[in-house]
Amino acid sequence: MATAASPTSSGIAQSVAPSANPAPLGLVAFGLTTLLLSFINANIIPGADLPIVLATAIPFGGTCQVLAGMWEYRVGNTFGATAFTSYGAFWISFVLIQTVFVKDLGPDPTPMLGLYLFGWGIFTAYMFIASLGGASKGVSVVFFLLTVTFILLALGFWAKSPSGTSTFGLSTLGGYVGIATAIAAMYCSFAFVTNANFKRTVLPV
Repeated sequence: MATAASPTSSGIAQSVAPSANPAPLGLVAFGLTTLLLSFINANIIPGADLPIVLATAIPFGGTCQVLAGMWEYRVGNTFGATAFTSYGAFWISFVLIQTVFVKDLGPDPTPMLGLYLFGWGIFTAYMFIASLGGASKGVSVVFFLLTVTFILLALGFWAKSPSGTSTFGLSTLGGYVGIATAIAAMYCSFAFVTNANFKRTVLPV
């Protein structure tokens, strides 16, 4: 296999094998898991089916994204490493909240859950801004839509009435924007894989 010379911190070149692009894996792992959860958030599929999301989030949304993030780090992509590793950790934390720590939540955890989602919205917003500095337009669209999704879901938690229902349907709206986010992420994954395999731009991003 052909190798390329890569400078190290000592200035000595090392032989490094060409690497595949880990972004399509990270994008589809994020997109598919987000799609499943968003159908529940949008009230299209009942919340009783959440275990399917959790089972997907552990190996795919969580583990595969963290791996993609580490591989992005390996190829020197700071943005990709930060994004994929962070959202992989998000899915792992989501599973832990739903399965391990749910019994320890207070009688009204909605304020904290809203803050949890709002914090992810802030992170996603600054990653969207960073994406404008070099990422593809398709990836920037994903981050913009995801920012809106997190903010709507956070506001949905904060707007819940004492009966536990969202007074303004913001969580449902967040679910629909989440579906759009998932579709955009999966399209970018599809485009990156297709363009790499055909060795030309077949699908624009």
